[in-house]
Amino acid sequence: MQYSQPATRVVSRRVALRALSRLISSHPRSLSPEDDRFLDQLERANCLYFWEQADLRTGLVRDRCEANAEGFAGRRNVASIAATGFGLTALCIASERGFVPAAEARERAAAALRFLAWEMPAEHGFYYHWADVKSGGRIWNSEVSSIDTAILLCGVLTCRAYFGDREIARLATHIFDRVDWGWLASRAGLISHGWRPETGQLACMWDCYSELMMLYLLGLGSATYPLPVRSWHAWRRGVIEYGGLRYIGSDAPLFAHQYSHAWFDFRQKRDRYADYFENSKRATEAHRRFCLDLSARFPHISEELWGITASDSRNGYVVWGGPPLTGPVDGTIVPSAAAGSLPFLPEETLRVLRTIRQRYGRGAWGRYGFVNAFHPGDGWYGPDVVGIDTGITLVMAENLRSGFVWETFGGNPEVERGLERAGFRA
Repeated sequence: MQYSQPATRVVSRRVALRALSRLISSHPRSLSPEDDRFLDQLERANCLYFWEQADLRTGLVRDRCEANAEGFAGRRNVASIAATGFGLTALCIASERGFVPAAEARERAAAALRFLAWEMPAEHGFYYHWADVKSGGRIWNSEVSSIDTAILLCGVLTCRAYFGDREIARLATHIFDRVDWGWLASRAGLISHGWRPETGQLACMWDCYSELMMLYLLGLGSATYPLPVRSWHAWRRGVIEYGGLRYIGSDAPLFAHQYSHAWFDFRQKRDRYADYFENSKRATEAHRRFCLDLSARFPHISEELWGITASDSRNGYVVWGGPPLTGPVDGTIVPSAAAGSLPFLPEETLRVLRTIRQRYGRGAWGRYGFVNAFHPGDGWYGPDVVGIDTGITLVMAENLRSGFVWETFGGNPEVERGLERAGFRA
């Protein structure tokens, strides 16, 4: 299949109408034609990653690949179940935007769901974090992961809602309905990070604010093995203050404020505790100020260049960011930090992304979009792109442009039920 070139792209009427509705109803500023073209180029490159780095039979998506790799050839065989969730969502975006033929995107989605439903190893409906991209077998003695399964399920439900295909609908419903949420839940309703066959359930629980909201909302929305309502109220919502801003957060990188928002539309709604969309706006602005406060140590950081979240570095993968300061921050810039917050601070994050593309393009931009991380002061450019960071970039860019993923995913009854049981109201 020839991946569609820009000149041949046809945007569907649905995308145009969604974009118009989004801009009229709730967008703080319309995108300029230049910004829209830039985001279109970014999305096209990101979708190409999920198109080329997914196995045609299993549909599993590689965890990472070289920034300028071309096609599926290569020795890396590690797939990420979370990257596969982003990949399923990417198929919907690519089809809707006309990047790939709709029939081919639909068949790719169906093949992936067939494998997930009938061949991929799972425990009580939960999947292993890392798997062989061609066989689906467990890799690295990885855990059955609750949060990574949740990201996968978001992609599964997006496909069911989007394609309108009977087989996809049956497979997606089967995959979702067999997840036994209580299997990993404590008496208080908290969910464990996962399970290993050698040692059993992991001791760590999803017990404080992070990317966990998607996990609990999906469990609350289940029609077969639902979590109790108390699960939503069991996790802690600690408060962080920085630069005059006060918001719910924890000692976690910026992606913790982004991932649940990739699929769940929290705009103009709240539970008894918070407006979580506004909360992520504040958290992103606090992170921007935190980065600017680091400019005395790292002169390349400025209003035009900031953003730190868990990423590659010269010394391997690092969990870092702030506030509060987390990890050995060394001035590395992570493009997905700004990109994952595009809907929260459109003007500020677009400024960063355009700066990276224009000023550091040859090193920081490749076949699949931005490299995972780079250090402007030292001239280091990460050699890889990482699936989940490419995924959050893609999905948030599309949500900023049209709200497409929010609207599509939000039409699932499980999503509506989860939000209702958690007590969300307009």
